[in-house]
Amino acid sequence: MKERVLILNHAEIQHKIKRIAYQVYESNINEKEIILAGIAKKGYQLATLLKEALERISPLKIKLCKVQVNKKNPLEEITTSLEAKAYQDQSVILVDDVLNSGTTLIYGVRHFLNVPLKQFKTAVLVDRNHKKYPVKADFKGISLSTSLNEMVEVSFEPGKFQAELL
Repeated sequence: MKERVLILNHAEIQHKIKRIAYQVYESNINEKEIILAGIAKKGYQLATLLKEALERISPLKIKLCKVQVNKKNPLEEITTSLEAKAYQDQSVILVDDVLNSGTTLIYGVRHFLNVPLKQFKTAVLVDRNHKKYPVKADFKGISLSTSLNEMVEVSFEPGKFQAELL
């Protein structure tokens, strides 16, 4: 069994979320409303935490949107908890916990390209710098250079957030 190495503890993840929230707010200072589109499951959890942080520091109205992507077969239809007209001409931030190869994020981005948006950005807690696709995180908690056979696992268990390298 591979050894687990703690990358970020609870306090550090809370700090990263707060910092990302400030960056998102600065990027959307002239907006009244934004959409945080979290990729199910952990991306949506991160989007929920980011929404809470943004509500503490800004007057922005934040709508959450859950994005369902089959990570094993991303060519399958992607669904969202909001109808397309709800995010049309809006500022959308696609959120995921870890940016590995970029596969999930690029297919998530592709889904939103079917609707005219005001602005589109991406946010991740951990960017692993191993991209198969030309996708980048506009907002990120930490960049990590890892080997291809290593994994990053994030947990948003209440009171015990952590990111580990496996």
